[in-house]
Amino acid sequence: MREQLRQLGWPVLTGLLAALVIMSWFPDWLGLPVRQQDSRNAAAPDSYAAAVSYASPAVANLYSTKMVSEPIHPLLSDPALRHFFGDSLPQQRRLESSLGSAVIMSSGGYLLTNNHVIAGAEQIVVALKDGRETLGRVIGSDPETDLAVLKIDLPDLPVISAGKSDQVRIGDVALAIGNPFGVGQTVTMGIVSATGRNQLGINTYEDFIQTDAAINPGNSGGALIDATGRLLGINTAIFSRSGGSQGIGFAIPVKLAMSVMESIIEHGQVVRGWLGLEVQALTPELAETFGLQQRTGILVAGVLRDGPAAQAGLLPGDIILSIAGQPAVDGRSSMNQVANMRPGKRVEMEVLRQGELQWLQAEVGLRPVIAGPQQ
Repeated sequence: MREQLRQLGWPVLTGLLAALVIMSWFPDWLGLPVRQQDSRNAAAPDSYAAAVSYASPAVANLYSTKMVSEPIHPLLSDPALRHFFGDSLPQQRRLESSLGSAVIMSSGGYLLTNNHVIAGAEQIVVALKDGRETLGRVIGSDPETDLAVLKIDLPDLPVISAGKSDQVRIGDVALAIGNPFGVGQTVTMGIVSATGRNQLGINTYEDFIQTDAAINPGNSGGALIDATGRLLGINTAIFSRSGGSQGIGFAIPVKLAMSVMESIIEHGQVVRGWLGLEVQALTPELAETFGLQQRTGILVAGVLRDGPAAQAGLLPGDIILSIAGQPAVDGRSSMNQVANMRPGKRVEMEVLRQGELQWLQAEVGLRPVIAGPQQ
């Protein structure tokens, strides 16, 4: 009997082990519930060193200098003295230095940075991660997006790879690379906190990626990259009460930045559409006055004389309901819509004037370089 049990033992044990394997790896064969793997933990890497090593050689440090004039004594800045003596008060010239970052976008030596980093600079030193230094020259700038294009002449330049900023998701990992406070190239990590941020009063054209990756003075013009090392945006601004990082930083999406760069290189300036009018939001009170409870629109506050809108017959007090078939939801989005049109294009506008619908056609003009959010 004992011998028979011994002979049956191994087959039974083998069967039990096989059953355990099937239950663990193929529970659906036995009608058991399938345990889902937590893909969030499985996908999270323990290091972003590969992404940083891929992108960081293409991020340069900028050191710019300019001469500024100031009174030889603080007392001479008194408004009362300036009222009586005007600009005849003695001045002294001082060399002012500033820090920033830039991103190498092409092997031909074109770099993207912020306009505020290089504005007024008389000399710009570009320092690469590999130790090389050279002088950079400004090809052009666009204050309305706070972008500028530099050119350097060095061989074998590392070039960053552009990501798809229009596909970035809230919660995606974001890494900021730059030169904060001049300490040298530094990497900080966070996530994408928001996309499409605007109406912040920073630039005329705003479509920011918001991140909580630490961005500090000197990071401006540097790279915001994804977890694979591809460029998402150009770090531009921080929201801070102290001047340091508060976990709210903004980057210009790479899609917009590259469009500005290509236009500057090709035309010497950014080519934008323009109608020559000033608009304001249609408040609920105004909408009720015009009988527009169920529709959106923007109120024409002013029209530039002889501008494209004026030539099309648009008048102050008109309400624009749509432009080129797109509803006019607010002034900023409509301004961006027109800015993306090529000058010379004819565009149709649906307009409400004194309670009557009208259709006007305007030829989009070339937007001049002006300050403020006019369109």
